[in-house]
Amino acid sequence: MSDPEIPDRGYSTKDVAEVIAPKKQSFKRRHWGKLTIAALVGIPAIVQLARSYAALAYTYSTGDRVGYVQKLSRKGWVCKTWEGELQISNIPGSAPVLFHFTVRSDSVAHAIQKSEGKQVALTFEQHPGVPLSCFGDTEYFITEVRAINPQPGYPGLPTPSVPESTPIPPVTPKPAQPGSIPRE
Repeated sequence: MSDPEIPDRGYSTKDVAEVIAPKKQSFKRRHWGKLTIAALVGIPAIVQLARSYAALAYTYSTGDRVGYVQKLSRKGWVCKTWEGELQISNIPGSAPVLFHFTVRSDSVAHAIQKSEGKQVALTFEQHPGVPLSCFGDTEYFITEVRAINPQPGYPGLPTPSVPESTPIPPVTPKPAQPGSIPRE
């Protein structure tokens, strides 16, 4: 009996090439299990990456919130972000409304810290659908801060001065009209 891989006759170039080179796998013999696992892992990863990019690249809304910064802290186990609360109350004595926000930039966070105790306007961009807390705990990202209604005499603020070129007119009492009762 002869071996099926060794031809009965002498070797030719074609016979040697068939023995040495492996045969190409047919379409039926592909590794469908590996391709299925790669698709089940790869496609959701690509979709999540595209969703994250879209949520961070495009702004849903922008605006300003005015109030007093109540809290600003740097939080996170791995990704550190600045998280804060702005107290908004329109009427004194009413329950305050809290606006939770995230700050990406350290320079903006330091500007907010410098304006503690003052009324501020925070300019924000809203990015709904941010997938991970690594980008921030909220969907409101602060881009700018400015102080409003600075209190005179507060440390770090200039005290307002009255220009000397405008004299204050003296107050003269009005003469009493006849028949009126003098008030004291």
